[in-house]
Amino acid sequence: MTKADDAGKIWIGNDHGGYELKCKIIAFLAERGLAVEDVGSNSGDIARYPHYAVRVVKAVSDGEAQRGILICSTGIGMSIIANKFERVRASLCTSAYMGRLTRAHNNSNILCLGGKITGELEALDILEAWLSTEYDGGRHDISLGLIAEAEENLSEDSAWAPSERYFCDSAP
Repeated sequence: MTKADDAGKIWIGNDHGGYELKCKIIAFLAERGLAVEDVGSNSGDIARYPHYAVRVVKAVSDGEAQRGILICSTGIGMSIIANKFERVRASLCTSAYMGRLTRAHNNSNILCLGGKITGELEALDILEAWLSTEYDGGRHDISLGLIAEAEENLSEDSAWAPSERYFCDSAP
């Protein structure tokens, strides 16, 4: 399989708190014919989420994967570690509406879920909305441009101040 083929896979990582939901999500994705790269914990035994998050996040950040899913007990820890990496827009979602908007407005490439706080049916609804929604572009490109600019500057250990061209209250 080529790197391009791998990019179509959805990478999934979890700790102990996300193990049961991960199993349901993998079955859900398989039913839809979507390939999965499972790099998460394979049991409910205590596991530290950063170890599993980094595997998924690096694949997305490096362009090896287009999208990833991270699951811990609340999704909070996974989203914190994920958003430390360039080119990653990880979104913790607790409703299908959030899943849809984070794709449409933020072009989210990693979905974070809480395995202990989000029920299975709600989680699958969120996932379906996140998978089926395309990025709107347009006015949202301005914000994503600012994020990319900040990532570039912050990775160079320099202070970042948003470009003046983005301070326009009447921007579309």
